[in-house]
Amino acid sequence: MDNQPGSQKSSIIPGSGKVNNWAASPSHLCYHFGTSGLSVAVATGVTHPLDVLKVRLQMQLVGQRGPLAGMGNLLVHVLKNEGPRSMYLGLTPALTRSVVYGGLRLGLYEPSKYVCEQVFGSTNIFVKIASGAFAGGFATALTNPVEVVKVRLQMNPNLRRGPIGELRRIFSEEGIRALWKGVGPAMARAASMTASQLSTYDESKRILIRWTPLEEGFHLHLISSMVAGTVSTLITAPMDMIKTRLMLQRESKEVGNYKNGFHCAYQVLRTEGPRGLYKGGLAIFARLGPQTMITFILVEKLRKLAGLDAI
Repeated sequence: MDNQPGSQKSSIIPGSGKVNNWAASPSHLCYHFGTSGLSVAVATGVTHPLDVLKVRLQMQLVGQRGPLAGMGNLLVHVLKNEGPRSMYLGLTPALTRSVVYGGLRLGLYEPSKYVCEQVFGSTNIFVKIASGAFAGGFATALTNPVEVVKVRLQMNPNLRRGPIGELRRIFSEEGIRALWKGVGPAMARAASMTASQLSTYDESKRILIRWTPLEEGFHLHLISSMVAGTVSTLITAPMDMIKTRLMLQRESKEVGNYKNGFHCAYQVLRTEGPRGLYKGGLAIFARLGPQTMITFILVEKLRKLAGLDAI
């Protein structure tokens, strides 16, 4: 967005001519992180039922080889035995986490990229990957307790404590460290997902603008977000499955005592085969694809309404 007369001074990336108006004032900073958090929260709310199915699929046949129930069959089973409300188990912590996690994950990407521009004098694909990895890993480290509570609620349809009650139970029975179970794989997954998602989206937009008639707008954002969703799913599905297993190992008698993420991956490969790492992969894609599209299309629209530059 070009500076207009009377506007507050903005930070400009040397050599690019692009105005970083997220740094112009406290209000712009709030808009920058607020639009990110809101867009991720909306996308999370729309795709939450698919997240519930993903977690259930990832916990199938733990430690065993065998045919897996498909997403369609599992959906019918859950609706028949637990009712439609079960598809929104853990929604409250999911939305809470989305606002904070989403705001940081998307919001820190541009400042990180700006710092790298100052240090290295470039914003090539490697800088974009590094910026996304930092933003995703940092956001996850802060919000992991909410993710633990969400996953526990999704696997316990008969739980009547609610998110606050479950948080208190975990803290009193398992200790504060339990709230950071799976934080290593979670950070690796978030760093990989954010790096692949944001760098792919950013780079796809650049290539499409350069080589096609597309300009900033809905169609450019839609195509770029579809590419980003596909790439990030392929990269992060195994880490997502490992993260879920670690977070739920106390809740499920079938889950072994995994020492860490690498031990979990080794055990899954040994006992369940390579396909075990992609349990729930279709559900992840069915959720992450639409979630990525909704997030980027909405955040670009909100940023435009707030007077911020496109990503």
